[in-house]
Amino acid sequence: MDDLTYTLRQLCQRNRDGSHATQVGRRGFLALAARQLYEAGFRQMRATSLKGKHVDVLLQRWQAEGLSTGTLKNRLSHLRWWAEKIAKAGILPAENTQLGIPERHHVPRENKAKELGDGLGRIADPYVRMSLRLQAAFGLRREESIKFRPSYADRDNHIALKGSWTKGGRERTVPITTLEQRTVLDEAHLLARTGSLIPAHKTYIQQRHVYDGQCKAAGMSNMHGLRHRYAQMRYETLTGWKAPAASGVPRSSLSAEQRQLDAHARQIISRELGHERLAVTAVYLGV
Repeated sequence: MDDLTYTLRQLCQRNRDGSHATQVGRRGFLALAARQLYEAGFRQMRATSLKGKHVDVLLQRWQAEGLSTGTLKNRLSHLRWWAEKIAKAGILPAENTQLGIPERHHVPRENKAKELGDGLGRIADPYVRMSLRLQAAFGLRREESIKFRPSYADRDNHIALKGSWTKGGRERTVPITTLEQRTVLDEAHLLARTGSLIPAHKTYIQQRHVYDGQCKAAGMSNMHGLRHRYAQMRYETLTGWKAPAASGVPRSSLSAEQRQLDAHARQIISRELGHERLAVTAVYLGV
């Protein structure tokens, strides 16, 4: 193992920011970056050696490979994490546009919302079934629904999500506003007792494999669409009309008063989904 790969691995071990999935993705990217820098001729690097020229070499390679804007932004996010941890945050500009990367427009071409439907009955594992029901009821991500611990999360009128369950380690709350949500949550208590929706004899990764395998066998793909459905239902509840992605009225056709209500609803939904940027709601709701 070369010095750069070794010292980057140590950097990750000392700084366990974010969820498990985020950490795994970061380690994978840094190993890739180390290999690509080695291939570019930088053979004597350590983690603290990162400079602007190294960023330029990596970015030029990725752009030549025709990587998508989203992939480039994800990789640059990991590079910024690396630079920040070695006190060299200034070697990367704050805005990706300064690196020649265009803004990504979060406008869906089709409605990606999904309902559980009959497929749920084909899921044999009770923990996976409950995770899917929680995703549908509260707009949770897959990891959040698997790590979900009802005895911790249930706060009577809302659920609280731990940072160790969520993307980016951001704690958040989601209100309990429907009878369906309360019913699902009560049944989750009965199944998990004081534990989580990971059986006691399994790890998170093992249960995630069970989740993925069961969904595939049941013909249930892209279950992230349950979050889209949750967002659109919340939007209709908060505004009184359907979201643009659900064949509702586009924002450009709303009155000034309706636009204010639209913006307020999007802010609420963005927080409930665990996003920091309001613009991301366009992915779920359309424009």
